[in-house]
Formats: sequence, structure tokens, C-alpha cells
Amino acid sequence: MGEKLVIIDGNSLLNRAFYALPPMTNSKGQPTGAIYGFTTMLFKIFNEIKPNYIGAAFDRKAPTFRHIAYKDYKAGRKKMPDELGAQFEPVKELLRAFNIGIYEIDGYEADDIIGTIAKRYESPELEVVIFTGDRDALQLVSPYTKVMITKKGITETETYDLNYLKEKYNLNPKGIIDLKGLMGDSSDNIPGVPGVGEKTA
Repeated sequence: MGEKLVIIDGNSLLNRAFYALPPMTNSKGQPTGAIYGFTTMLFKIFNEIKPNYIGAAFDRKAPTFRHIAYKDYKAGRKKMPDELGAQFEPVKELLRAFNIGIYEIDGYEADDIIGTIAKRYESPELEVVIFTGDRDALQLVSPYTKVMITKKGITETETYDLNYLKEKYNLNPKGIIDLKGLMGDSSDNIPGVPGVGEKTA
């Protein structure tokens, strides 16, 4: 394997940092906990993965094609706390300062952008590493793409390649799609097959 491309799930990491750390503010009283946590994870990426290329994908507020297809998509989700929302732009400014590309498109989620980039660029010469807290990304694992899932706090991660995915779930990436389809996803307000949980699926 030659060079490495890291794709950061910006929304996922900011949410993880916000809820994993106690509230922090700067001298002006502005919230900074998520910024601190995101920066800590960013340096973990630099130090451990040492990517040749790196980008970050973010959701936009505009409805996505999923909202159009299924009106109850994410209907039960609580509004993002203002203290978290206020930290997105400073993090994007930080990424720009590091010359890290920011990718966001109306009508699509960060997940869609991440999947498109991974499939477009993965190759024997370029290993793709997706850094996220969203297990939906496991369907993107391939011979040339790994997924690093954030776990407890902001420093612990679990890296999935094809072998570890098989060991952990006894599934291949396509099986993850089938599993999600049968189970549904309560976090997105998507119902699954009645009576089917993870073990049954």
C-alpha cells in the first residue's frame, strides 16, 4: 500500500467531542469543548495515520434526498444545542488553516460525500481511512478502505478492515447493509422489520 487519504466525518467528530467532554469556554465565555476535542482527534490522525491527503465532510442544514423520500427521516431528533452549533465555524476555520479540504453539498449528508470520495479514490496505490463515529460507514470497508470508529471519550478508536469486520460481526460489507435494513435505525427514525434486532438479523 502506498499513500493514505483520510476522510473525516466532521459532524460525527464534533458531536463526539461535545458530549464526551465537560463544558469548556474561552475568556469571552464562548464554548470551546468540541473545538478542543476535535483538535485532539485531528492530531491523533496526524500522528498515528500520517496521511498524505486529508479532507473533512459536513452535513448542511438543507433537507436531503432522504427527507424528500421519507418525510419522517430523523423526525425524532432533538435540535442541536446552540453551544455545539456555535463551534462548527471555528472548527472549519481551523481546518482551513491546516489547508484541509472541506466538503459539503446541499441535499446530501456527510456520509454520502464520504462514501463517494472513498469509492472514487480507493486503489492499490491509495489507502482510504474514514474517521467517524458512525457505524453505517462499515459498509464502505474494502481491500483499500478502512474505517476508524471513535469509541469512549475522544482518544479511543477501533479500526475495521475486512478481517476485523468479519471477526467482529461475521459479516462482509454488503452484509452490513442487509443488517441495517433488517434492524432499521432508531437514531434516524427508520423502522426495521418488526421483531428483528441485531441478534435475529
